[in-house]
Amino acid sequence: MATISLDSDASDSDPALSHRLDQPVNPLGQAAFFLAILGGLAYAGYSIFTDTALVGESLALGVFAFLALALVIALGFEFVNGFHDTANAVATVIYTNSMPASVAVVWSGVFNFLGVLFSSGAVAYSIVTLLPVDLILHVGSNAGFAMIFALLFAAVAWNLATWYVGLPNSSSHALIGSILGVGFANQLLSAGTGGTQGVDWAQAQKVLSALLFSPLIGFVAAMLLLWVMKLVLRNPSLYREPVGNTPPPRGIRALLIFTCTAVSFAHGGNDGQKGMGLIMLILIGCAPTAYALNRTMPEKETPAFVQTANDAANIFRAHAEGTPIGVDAAREALTSALKTKDASSPVVYASIETVSRDLSRRLQGYGSLSKVPAAETPNLRNDMYLVLDVSKIATKAKTAHQTFTDTELKALSAYQGRLEQGTRYIPLWVKVTVALALGLGTMVGWRRIVVTVGERIGKSHLTYGMGASAELVAASTILLAEKFGMPVSTTHILTSGVAGASVANGAGLQARTIRNMVLAWVMTLPAAMLISGGLYWLLLTIIGSIGTV
Repeated sequence: MATISLDSDASDSDPALSHRLDQPVNPLGQAAFFLAILGGLAYAGYSIFTDTALVGESLALGVFAFLALALVIALGFEFVNGFHDTANAVATVIYTNSMPASVAVVWSGVFNFLGVLFSSGAVAYSIVTLLPVDLILHVGSNAGFAMIFALLFAAVAWNLATWYVGLPNSSSHALIGSILGVGFANQLLSAGTGGTQGVDWAQAQKVLSALLFSPLIGFVAAMLLLWVMKLVLRNPSLYREPVGNTPPPRGIRALLIFTCTAVSFAHGGNDGQKGMGLIMLILIGCAPTAYALNRTMPEKETPAFVQTANDAANIFRAHAEGTPIGVDAAREALTSALKTKDASSPVVYASIETVSRDLSRRLQGYGSLSKVPAAETPNLRNDMYLVLDVSKIATKAKTAHQTFTDTELKALSAYQGRLEQGTRYIPLWVKVTVALALGLGTMVGWRRIVVTVGERIGKSHLTYGMGASAELVAASTILLAEKFGMPVSTTHILTSGVAGASVANGAGLQARTIRNMVLAWVMTLPAAMLISGGLYWLLLTIIGSIGTV
């Protein structure tokens, strides 16, 4: 299967390599490519139809069309993410003659696909928690839909702009900037928010810290690893430019292919989840009965859920100092606590107890999540969301171990796990369609970034040792980040790794490329925030002008 390249500019790339990067498109490969796209979209449409029919939720034609448009845009983000970031995995194997370009991008696409399928979902919801609380709770509102479209359009636009000029920009960075832009615009447009409640700055600090430190880790770790390789593996050919089209020695070639595979798999597992989280928000907004709750949870799990809810309620009651509170007032208190990230007061503890007992009573009456009536689904989901996130704030506070015993914290963790199981799930078809979008995206337009990574970071051609050290560090860092639910940038880690390896190899760096990469890194966050915030305001204005708000 041949790859599809959108870039034919070979003016300043290696002439000996240009003909291998610009192979003609095989008609059969092109046909298979477009059939896979159509198949993925058809599978998504069929899954939505069957899921909604199964719970008796019929979507109006207009809602279904709106949902389809939103899903296409979300999958488009993952597609662009694929062809923007694939160079990070394949540049090293192409420039070291380990794999032909046409084989490398298909190979990378397959393992990006598998990475998405085997991902945990933790990163998906760490991204979602950056969004404003009121928009998450009312994602089906006009403001919720404006939020989704604004942040997706902004992220895709910035990714396409940086790809066009050949800059290895981070798709994660662009998406997070877009989310923060919507949140900041929402706080400015919403009266009485206190000016800071539109953005979860604590979660933003955690996410941005990962984006800030991961390039530094990539640079330093790759540099140190190559120095160690030079001490242990003294074969000079490993640290020299490949001669012509000569492939590397068998062992180093296997290592380079392995690292390409590992980076592709890790990239799919981390970056694919960002689209999953956004797609779940779209589905919850358009078809809440089918997707707001995990209706696949077995009925036999209900007694355990009820028991853990009652246990948690008893624990919070013991620390509530006898503060009584009604259900409606409890919801307001939990919403306020979630916005301020302060859940250490007796009132909040009493509120968690009240809502938890109400959840236990309702779920016991329904028998299982699959039997929750359509009209009650959004309210039940919002209550579960509030209790889950506020209880996590309470148990992760600095004073948590002073307030709760280890046994109590263990019981609360079990309750939180049940709440996550009921609300934070990703249907298989969402994983498959995102995997297809990301995997197929790797086969389009990869050449621009490949040339930058392979030729324009260091002052000399990429060597076997440089490629191996950079990708080993990148794969390890990304996989570790996924384990802890941290969204990191494959682009930043890999390109900084190539830069570190180049320094360790004595090649030096091309100042112009490094300057442009740093500029793109610095500009991405404010640019994406500005675009998404402006689009959010514009969409809300348009909706208001046609009288649908």
